[in-house]
Amino acid sequence: MPVGTLATVKGLTPDQLREVGVEMVLANTYHLALRPGAEIVAELGGLHRFMHWDGPILTDSGGYQIFSLARLTKLNDEQVIFRSHIDGSLLELSPETAIRMQEQLGADCIMCLDECPPHTADPERLGEAVERTTRWAVRCRDAQQRDDQALFGIVQGGTSRELRERSAKGLLPLNLPGYAVGGLSVGEEPADMYRTLEFTVPMLPADRPRYLMGVGRPIDLIEAVLQGIDLFDCVMPTRNGRNASAFTSEGALRLRNVRFQRDSKPLDPECNCPVCRQFSRAYLRHLFMSGEMLGPILLSLHNLAFYQQLLRDLRSAIWEKRTAEFRAVRLARWGA
Repeated sequence: MPVGTLATVKGLTPDQLREVGVEMVLANTYHLALRPGAEIVAELGGLHRFMHWDGPILTDSGGYQIFSLARLTKLNDEQVIFRSHIDGSLLELSPETAIRMQEQLGADCIMCLDECPPHTADPERLGEAVERTTRWAVRCRDAQQRDDQALFGIVQGGTSRELRERSAKGLLPLNLPGYAVGGLSVGEEPADMYRTLEFTVPMLPADRPRYLMGVGRPIDLIEAVLQGIDLFDCVMPTRNGRNASAFTSEGALRLRNVRFQRDSKPLDPECNCPVCRQFSRAYLRHLFMSGEMLGPILLSLHNLAFYQQLLRDLRSAIWEKRTAEFRAVRLARWGA
């Protein structure tokens, strides 16, 4: 899922997203609650009509902002109180208000409010976050009124097998439509993330979507899918695109590098996206060096196309029972 925090994937239209194969996008409850307000989005027909996107939408609950905006939060068992990063006003977010706002926004998949602690937190602190996340999930389930939204629970616990198991055992009795693995890609080493997925994913029902939140690099997607993950979101394709970094079949390219100044080749000769069909590396570099807004737009579009094609190819490899070969070839080409 491309990240469309404020009901927009930065710089790209819904038609462009569809053209490169995007099926589902993510938006964020905390940010949309601040502006324009969940009630305003509801008055205007919900997120699908508001952003003119007719595919599925998932809304994060705002739980990640407890981690990313920790300096602006006060947390207790009842709720989290944010001091707005925009104007300093207060936003009270409890499990009940998180669900109400997501029902107003009208996403297809909605998330339980959770606590995502930093990976450096001590075991006691991680354990407290697991217990609070479990209690909040019960409150979220009980608060849900709409029956046309799939509520996902979020497994926390850092890189601890014991805490991940405790979290999963607390959530599974709720019999939710989907389950997410949270609290990864927050600073731990990739090997620690992969090891954590190896023992966490089998704890989750195989007949429900399993969602790894906030991940990641192309290699991370491959490793996580082979562990049993189905769904991802990450800002990396568009954020890197806005900063002149392109994902390609041969690895990452940094377009500001002078070696691309006279390079007439397409960005990725193996890619059939609109960017690679029409523009050269030299032209794309020129856009960035000139400060033209078209550069970030085009690279964001290509990177999303690359991610979508990567996962289409991986799905084919799974069906054809050649995932080991697929992984080995890709990692060798990327020098990973």
